[in-house]
Amino acid sequence: QVQLVESGGGLVQPGGTLRLSCVASGFTLDYHAIGWFRQAPGKGRERVACITSSGGITYFADSVKGRFTISRDTLKNTVYLQMNSLKPEDTAVYYCGRHANSLCRLDNYDYWGQGTQVTVSS
Repeated sequence: QVQLVESGGGLVQPGGTLRLSCVASGFTLDYHAIGWFRQAPGKGRERVACITSSGGITYFADSVKGRFTISRDTLKNTVYLQMNSLKPEDTAVYYCGRHANSLCRLDNYDYWGQGTQVTVSS
């Protein structure tokens, strides 16, 4: 049974940091790219980062480049999103999604976690 479970969200002041975790079960990261997405109230879901199944290629939305990094621990079957220099506009529910194959394409994500709330506010 495929599952993705996010954690690590919370309330943080502007300029602060958070690290989100996405624990995968029921499959191995070696065969699937994993993306981090976010959805703010009244807005569509936006992909902010992705890591390929090899772990060798990462992608970031322009809005988070230079501030967010994505990494993974294959022994723990976990993907991380390190978020630095957070801004109020980063406030959203963050989701991780499993891509159906190994590449970081924008579509064809077949499983999703339940999401974790990130709020950036003073």
